[in-house]
Amino acid sequence: MPTSSAPDAVGAALLASFRHSFQQYKSLADCALAQLSDAEWLHQPAPGANSAAVIVQHMAGNLRSRFTHFLTSDGEKPTRRRDQEFEEPASEAAIAPLKEEWKAAWRVLFELLDELQPADLLATVTIRGEAHTVLAAVQRQVAHYAYHSGQLVQLAKHLRGDAFPSLSIPRGQSAQFNQQMAQKPTS
Repeated sequence: MPTSSAPDAVGAALLASFRHSFQQYKSLADCALAQLSDAEWLHQPAPGANSAAVIVQHMAGNLRSRFTHFLTSDGEKPTRRRDQEFEEPASEAAIAPLKEEWKAAWRVLFELLDELQPADLLATVTIRGEAHTVLAAVQRQVAHYAYHSGQLVQLAKHLRGDAFPSLSIPRGQSAQFNQQMAQKPTS
């Protein structure tokens, strides 16, 4: 028979899983961005395609809007200028401040995750006036940031070519990786 703490345990596990996912996607994006010079942050791989700078601007704007006062205000803040997030920065001089915005925006998310409690997961929040459970709203953002982190990795791979270090199991090394994992002690 389940105990009264079972829902709290599930909620705590979900919050830990969300944190892990966000940390993984941020890490992938950070590793990709670290491969790029400031000039390369502005590279558009095709007409109409987004540069790394634009993707970062968009993600930072989204992070701040969605997770500032997350439980008490709409996730699409009236101060957000989403369309401006998709305008290319004018010069490389904009990249250093953008890097700081990126770090600050992720801090907003991780500070919120520190505050959320398992009981909050079924609370209702709104995004653009549409009601969502906290659980659904956070999962929505996990998927959104996974998408854009993948774009940043692809852009960096495009620009670095063979010099891009693998961020997962390198090609042709799956068997070796699996063997190493099998040899690790289980806890």
